[in-house]
Amino acid sequence: MLSAAVIASVASLAVARQVNVSVDAPKVIGNLPSFARFFGADEANQAIFPDGESLIQDLGNLGPHQTYFRAHNLLTTCDPPDNVDPKRLKWGCTNAYTEDDDGNPVYNWAIIDEIFDTYLANNVKPYVQASFMPKALATDPEPYTFYFDADSDYNEIYVGWSHPPTNWSKWGELIYQWTKHCVERYGQVEVETWYWEIWNEPNIPYWNGTQTQYFTLYDYAVDGILRALPTATVGGPEVAGGPDGDWLGLFLDHTINGQNNATGGKGAPLDFISFHAKGSPTYVNATDSVPGHLQMNMSAELINVVDAFTVIRNYSTLNSLPIFIGEDDPDSCAACISPEVDYRNGLIYPSYTAAVFARQIDLAVKYSVNLQGTLTWAFQFEDHPYFDNFRVLSTRGIDKPILNIFRMFGKMQDKRLQASSTGQYPLQSVVQGSIRGESDVGVLASADEEGDTMAVMVWNYHDNGLPKQDAQIHFNVTDAFPGCSEVATTHYRIDQSHSNAYSTWLAMGSPQDPTKAQYAQLKAAGLLQMLHEPTTVKSEGGKFGIQFDLPIHAISLLVLEGQKGK
Repeated sequence: MLSAAVIASVASLAVARQVNVSVDAPKVIGNLPSFARFFGADEANQAIFPDGESLIQDLGNLGPHQTYFRAHNLLTTCDPPDNVDPKRLKWGCTNAYTEDDDGNPVYNWAIIDEIFDTYLANNVKPYVQASFMPKALATDPEPYTFYFDADSDYNEIYVGWSHPPTNWSKWGELIYQWTKHCVERYGQVEVETWYWEIWNEPNIPYWNGTQTQYFTLYDYAVDGILRALPTATVGGPEVAGGPDGDWLGLFLDHTINGQNNATGGKGAPLDFISFHAKGSPTYVNATDSVPGHLQMNMSAELINVVDAFTVIRNYSTLNSLPIFIGEDDPDSCAACISPEVDYRNGLIYPSYTAAVFARQIDLAVKYSVNLQGTLTWAFQFEDHPYFDNFRVLSTRGIDKPILNIFRMFGKMQDKRLQASSTGQYPLQSVVQGSIRGESDVGVLASADEEGDTMAVMVWNYHDNGLPKQDAQIHFNVTDAFPGCSEVATTHYRIDQSHSNAYSTWLAMGSPQDPTKAQYAQLKAAGLLQMLHEPTTVKSEGGKFGIQFDLPIHAISLLVLEGQKGK
């Protein structure tokens, strides 16, 4: 029998919460970073398998801004040499570097070329990660490989590839030859548009060396890149946990004043700064009044961002550099499955992403730093079961709802407009305590340079994976589209019945071997969909309004265009 508290809670859901959302159309408050353009994965080879290549194509079509892809394991040695298994988790390999019997380098770019060719053929550029250590160069190469599954101890992965090189000059020459090859294959003009960063999370056992050794790794790699292409864009350090205490600061100190281990000069080139930020979800056990449920923690992710921005802004010579949150995710392991990450298939993931990205933009403004984008560490795993709850963008070629939030972001413009919502949490409240009371009904508004088109995102997010009341949105715009008496409106929606292949799959009975007709239905359900057919609304003196309901964890994107001559 349901408790009185549960019955009362269910009854309260029937009453929609009234929320006023307002956009001040002419008030541009800054540029809007494009969040639909950075993605990544451990498994570099996934891009060249059928479902992976299809997803790369989807990412390249998010536009209009350029999409980039960051992959681990671009220099990792296949062990055994011909083992490029599409189903392996947290593993990739290219055999880029081996040595002959006399210890001379043997370079083989074939697999890397295939990966980068796939990116570029689909309008995706490399965010190049110089990692991991080839077996022939590693100081402690055995064991070199591992086999990870969703139940593995994460520490099992830190084997031979994570160790420093036996010879720093050979490491630097490897990076030089790689960069030189890329310039020869793709052209200087193309490679100048790429980002180059050194290693991944060197403050944890991804780097089984000291911090000082990482500085040496960075110096030799960057020297190699710039010898081959002096105009390349280089940066890092892709540190885990925001700044991780003084780790990021010590790296920045090295780039300014440290002795360069490769050149003997002062400092090291740095064109962008990157760090990682992760949330910390949990599973809350059932009580008499509340069923067991997932609980997200956005605060943990935002504190990583605050701490890193705090460090960066103190460097007057560096604080205007572009910043990338090189992994920016609700949890820390894409290839792990447990009850606390049971958000990945449905609506919590995209609504969380909308809410957290908006706060990161606000934090960049607050701390006066140059945030250029954040990178979602999610891709796909070839031939794994449908909707198996890994942190991926698609499953067996079927797009998850999370991919549609990036399709929405891809439709937003470059200028951020002043917007407010009576249901939106204050920034500091979210940083300190996440979203635990009423839901966060937030807004992010944009316009093009001319003011002819606007795109406004509205979300209804809560940390808890529990039912919540709908929000009834009273959406109002002022001073928009002068001279227009009508506004064309296209309303995109992610909810239980729109842009949601997961709910469609559940309604089918969760088939692991869908028929062709079912697969086609799932494929269509995974695309970004409109709530209804495009409409027009009347505008008087630049003012107009729209009303709509927004269920919990749903997201709307309204694309608005003034109709000239009307």
